[in-house]
Amino acid sequence: MITLVTGGNRGIGLEVGRQLADLGHTVLLTARSLEAATAAASRLGPAAHPLRLDVTSQENTERVAAEIADRFGRLDALINNAAITYDTWQRAVDADLDVVREAAETNLYGPWRLVQVLLPLLRKSRHPRIVNVSSEAGSLAGMGGGTPAYTASKVALNGLTRMLAGELRPEGILVNAICPGWVATDMGGPGGRPVVAGAAGIVWAATLPDDGPTGGFFRDGRPLPW
Repeated sequence: MITLVTGGNRGIGLEVGRQLADLGHTVLLTARSLEAATAAASRLGPAAHPLRLDVTSQENTERVAAEIADRFGRLDALINNAAITYDTWQRAVDADLDVVREAAETNLYGPWRLVQVLLPLLRKSRHPRIVNVSSEAGSLAGMGGGTPAYTASKVALNGLTRMLAGELRPEGILVNAICPGWVATDMGGPGGRPVVAGAAGIVWAATLPDDGPTGGFFRDGRPLPW
């Protein structure tokens, strides 16, 4: 299995890469700098291959797709993990909309762009999977105020997940959104659950059987309310 993980140089992304490598996957570990990706891949061993990927760049994304096509010929799973701007200092009523737009470029348009560019490679897989790493902050069921840039981008990512799942279901491409929970990472801060636990649900979605769910929102393999 050939699996690409965005934001793979630290935190949840790195742990997802580690768990997939342990399962025998060839892991394409990406970061915005090749140095960061290379350093992270060296921690995972020969199963990990570093790639420089800025998900906000169409040109860079297309170059990565071409490299994957040349080296591997297909992609089995895309894990859209990269995210920015957990804006605890903002409220929706007076949020800096430039910050909101910047968050959306990475958290929404980045995954959307990658799916569009990498879809031809996913279609060459016998068991294609797309995993969008989301957050319960994007669940309308229990939503309150705060973190408007992050929250709005995750709501939109959940909507994109549903659309892609509906459109790609006839091709057998499973698309799901995963909330890893509050995890003790640079973004999540101290006090959260172990990174190993947060990553496990993402790995679960990337390795679903062909009759597994699609178009769902899950944490630890259990459905969450939209």
